[in-house]
Amino acid sequence: MKTLAFIAGWGFDSRIWQPVVERLSGDFRISDGLAPLPVDAIVCGWSLGAMRALRLASEAPARIGKLILVAATPRFVQAPDWPCAQPPELLAGFSAAVAADPQAALRRFAALMNQGDSQARDITRHMQALWRERIPDEATLAAGLAELGNTDLRNSAAAISLPTLLIHGERDPLVPPAAGRWLAQHLPAAKFESFADAAHAPFIADPNRFVDLIREFCP
Repeated sequence: MKTLAFIAGWGFDSRIWQPVVERLSGDFRISDGLAPLPVDAIVCGWSLGAMRALRLASEAPARIGKLILVAATPRFVQAPDWPCAQPPELLAGFSAAVAADPQAALRRFAALMNQGDSQARDITRHMQALWRERIPDEATLAAGLAELGNTDLRNSAAAISLPTLLIHGERDPLVPPAAGRWLAQHLPAAKFESFADAAHAPFIADPNRFVDLIREFCP
């Protein structure tokens, strides 16, 4: 049985993957993507977790069999040659909000990332329920924001030859679909799948289709 390792996005831990883990636990050995991986593992990262998966694929490709990147971008912050991203002011605002009130910052984050999703209310409630149980500490949240602000993997993409499945919500207000399509064009062995009615968390918006895509990609 192959190992499928999940890496969560900013503000979350492995519990965010529960809707799909329950469906895939009979097909794969489920692992935390931040733990040591067996050779040929399949790595699935979401948002900041997708950035970390990309970096891992660039630095240690022999450890990975396939990549699944959800709401992925090689660079989160805008630059003169990179418009499909967020302005630096957004990160600065969240950094200040985390320092003032982490719980309130996460609530604001959930509202932002789910804008436009056909199931925004239910997804936001699901996320907030996870945070009521446990939230990352302030230092972890601040470090994640710094990582988002400092990471640029555009020059690494062309050298990542692993089979890659890119999954993106067409209504994603946080990571524009254009960023995912850029990766699909520059990763040599990539396939792009779009979720028309989803925002930043397509694996929660439509877990059944998400699971079907993974099973098809990793038979």
